[in-house]
Amino acid sequence: MTEGNFVDYVKIYVCSGNGGKGSTYLHREKYVSKGGPEGGDGGRGGHIIIKGNKNFWTLYTFKFQKHFSAGHAGDGSKNRRTGINGTDKYIEVPLGTIIKDSDTNNLITEITKDNQEVILIEGGLGGRGNWHFKSSTRQTPRYAQPGIEGKSKNLILELKVLADVGFVGFPNAGKSTLLSVLTSAKPKIADYEFTTLKPNLGIVNYRDYTSFVIADIPGIIEGASKGKGLGYYFLRHIERNSILLFLISVDSVNVKKEFDVLRKELLKYNPELIDKKFLVAFSKCDLLDNELIKEFQKEVKKFFPNISFFIISSLSKKNISNLKDGLWNLLNENDIISKKWISKKLSENT
Repeated sequence: MTEGNFVDYVKIYVCSGNGGKGSTYLHREKYVSKGGPEGGDGGRGGHIIIKGNKNFWTLYTFKFQKHFSAGHAGDGSKNRRTGINGTDKYIEVPLGTIIKDSDTNNLITEITKDNQEVILIEGGLGGRGNWHFKSSTRQTPRYAQPGIEGKSKNLILELKVLADVGFVGFPNAGKSTLLSVLTSAKPKIADYEFTTLKPNLGIVNYRDYTSFVIADIPGIIEGASKGKGLGYYFLRHIERNSILLFLISVDSVNVKKEFDVLRKELLKYNPELIDKKFLVAFSKCDLLDNELIKEFQKEVKKFFPNISFFIISSLSKKNISNLKDGLWNLLNENDIISKKWISKKLSENT
């Protein structure tokens, strides 16, 4: 998926259908000159319904259509026949989409399951026909209720990417390059900060026809939790990832400080992120020779004594297969074999 096709924030206008009018029909037939009221009820206006679709990954389709209207209902007719209901309007969105009221910014609902349906706006009720209003003193009412008009709203659709693994790191840490190596995705790669401005998704093909999804989140900088560097737009995507991979370049001035800043920004944005499982990978190890890698490994063990980490190179693909194993096993750590693998890695710290 190219960056231009990834849309994660749109505003749309929706309008439900009008209810049908009740009928004022009075029964008439041969030899019955004064039949009673038999006007039917109006139908219900169409609902606006949001629906989850697991095959959608972006809000891209809303770039071209931003107005949605449900069908109007039919009017009641003779013999107490109810008018037809208006056609409901279904709006399909990717999983992980939250819907807000554009005017109040209040959360309306969120879609996290496939085929999940939520009625955003109900259609107008149909008016009652005149037969509802007959009584012993009013035997031929010649009036009925009009249908209730549909309602309209301005909505915000905001996508929080649902992925198995989310990359977290400073700008230019090598996240997009690693994504291109692990998957068949073709993100924009360049030697300057904020090359990636929107999340990129890729599917990692693992052993025995298994796979998992990776999200390359745009770079985080200090102060991102306060909106610096478009932090709000970046950080919201991290909430829905199953696990995180902190990516830090080996040429960083202070890898411990960089890791602490990243963790601090995540926790400031959402304290619940502290419970999310994670691994740490140190990228661009091709910049170091074997002796320097060993020295770097010793340094890292002091800073991260209880954290499983990997020293990798996307260019030479060093330890990439081990990183795949680590991510897969952390995703499936309830499995006995996975638990043993993680325990071994924690003891080795390699």
